[in-house]
Amino acid sequence: MNQHGLYALFKKEVWRFLKVITQTVFTPMITVLLYLIVFASVLSDHVPVYHDIPYNAFLVPGLIMMAVLQNAFANTSSSLFQARQNGNVLFMLLAPLSSWECFLAYVGAAVIRGCMVGLSIWIAAIWFIDLPLVSPGWILIFACLGSALLGSLGLMASIWADKWDHISAFQNFVVLPLSFLSGVFYSINSLPSPWSQLSHYNPFFYMIDGFRHGFLGVSDISPWLSLTVVGITLAICSGICIAMLDSGYKLRS
Repeated sequence: MNQHGLYALFKKEVWRFLKVITQTVFTPMITVLLYLIVFASVLSDHVPVYHDIPYNAFLVPGLIMMAVLQNAFANTSSSLFQARQNGNVLFMLLAPLSSWECFLAYVGAAVIRGCMVGLSIWIAAIWFIDLPLVSPGWILIFACLGSALLGSLGLMASIWADKWDHISAFQNFVVLPLSFLSGVFYSINSLPSPWSQLSHYNPFFYMIDGFRHGFLGVSDISPWLSLTVVGITLAICSGICIAMLDSGYKLRS
């Protein structure tokens, strides 16, 4: 493995979003706090969740994970597509880096950004809400795996896209709906049939439910099942993404 090249690309990707940290980290934090104010005030007495757990405490982990996933996707999709548009991707292709090393650098930076966004939201939220922290290990595992999964999806979208509208379409019609319909604002056990059963086919549900388990100690399904589903989905998406990078699909044209 070319460790120096991998680290250089990873460092470049991290510094890319840190240069505009107000936009990439603090803006999502403010957006999530606005979601919290609006939805907590409107739905707190109308949406049944877990026994003895306030709706605000239920809502915050879902909002944090939603922001983590969306920003991890945005990091890789915008970076690689911009490099394609500017012709800078040529330097990555000419460098002695394998597809696997490029994948690790881009996805690693997406994980860093996702975790930084999640941490900033958590720090801001605990000033307003009494939020338990039952199992930090589960929180870290699902934050990293979820960020890596959306980072790989972002790479796939940036390779497939021919213009910025395609990136926006992927985010608005795939990532955003799956995030909102994954149990961020409600427990899927409160949904009527068949919507409750259909929610189990949404991979975002497993990421958010497992992440929430780390805070509250309770969840709609076992965190081990969520970990299995997220791990398998990440392995599949990573394999597809590495194959696309290895083939040079739309990168060498």
